[in-house]
Amino acid sequence: MENWFARYGLTILATFIICGWIFVWFMHLLALFHGKRSLHKKVDHDSLKESPLPGVSIIKPLVGIDQNLFSNMESFFLLNYPKFEVLFCVQDEKDAAIIYVNRLLEKYPKVDARLFIGGIKVGVNPKINNMQPAYVGSKYELVLISDAGIKMEEDTLLDMVHSMKDDVALVHQMPFVCDRKGFPAVLEKVYFGTAHARIYLSADFLRINCPTGMSALMRKKLLDDVGGIAAFGQYLAEDFFFARSFTDRGWKLRISSQPAWQNSYTADIETFQNRITRWAKLRIAMIPHMILLEPLSECFVLGAMASWAISYLSQIDPFAVYLFHILLWFLLDYTLLLIIQKSNLPFSKIDFVIAWLLRELFALVLFARALWEPDIHWRAGTYKLKWGGIAEEVKSKL
Repeated sequence: MENWFARYGLTILATFIICGWIFVWFMHLLALFHGKRSLHKKVDHDSLKESPLPGVSIIKPLVGIDQNLFSNMESFFLLNYPKFEVLFCVQDEKDAAIIYVNRLLEKYPKVDARLFIGGIKVGVNPKINNMQPAYVGSKYELVLISDAGIKMEEDTLLDMVHSMKDDVALVHQMPFVCDRKGFPAVLEKVYFGTAHARIYLSADFLRINCPTGMSALMRKKLLDDVGGIAAFGQYLAEDFFFARSFTDRGWKLRISSQPAWQNSYTADIETFQNRITRWAKLRIAMIPHMILLEPLSECFVLGAMASWAISYLSQIDPFAVYLFHILLWFLLDYTLLLIIQKSNLPFSKIDFVIAWLLRELFALVLFARALWEPDIHWRAGTYKLKWGGIAEEVKSKL
């Protein structure tokens, strides 16, 4: 047995690594193709408005304020859509966001908008609890859940409804970010335009459950059939389970041609890294095999393994392979970012190089932190995740 492994084991391992390496390059190309094909499509919105359009209830959960919140919320009052309502949700009656909401209600009295304060506890998920009164009070057949940090273009809602075909239950927007100043904003744009976009776009093309809940348009009746959003209050990653509920019943998911323009103020890199770590914890709990697959698919780790495997089978210089791997990965990421941005980048190529290197170098560190500290600190609570994504709140000790 030992002789067999010495003779064939490493060859099989090297072959397996190269197959995985090729598959990751396939994902790169798939993301480029799907991004070019699906994003920023030209749609004749005037012709869309000539036919009857369904009403949309927009639910906006709010907590706290930042310097971009007012303009983000105001963009929903300026939507070019014939029939919609905006339902703001605030858990705490002392939340400063209430002042902004009231200003907008006074500024745009003709827009159908309401404020719900207090929430209803239906589970451990604070976002679901906050949105529950607005969901119960919503009156239209389509529901758009949109996070506080999202800024909309005038035609975004038309674009999303256009994608809601008869066999589609959920239309989601690929997360991206607005142009903002400061290096933390550069790092966010590079992350969402490269590593995150590659997985998101390729998964969407392969019809794998990938929607995020920051901007998702859904059929309310299909949610009501399973108990409304309250039925998902036991999960922190409610967006994943919304989508799975639809696909399990044979419905389809579609991506909007416009990305979700995140426009929250990012004060520092640590805040951004904490957010990425929290998402990693959710993925680990919901999809346990990601514990192995995710770190092995990172650029530097995969490149090192592929360099060894190729040199073992072909005697090619592993250092040359490694340099080729990193350079090609870098160029494909930059190309993907340009496709998603569809305009000049608001930072220099040097800024991109630095942000890209930081993202790749810290990826394993953040993933290790997610494994080492599995509890999730989100909003005002701390939560423990069980396998399958079910969450329970951790009570603080007095």
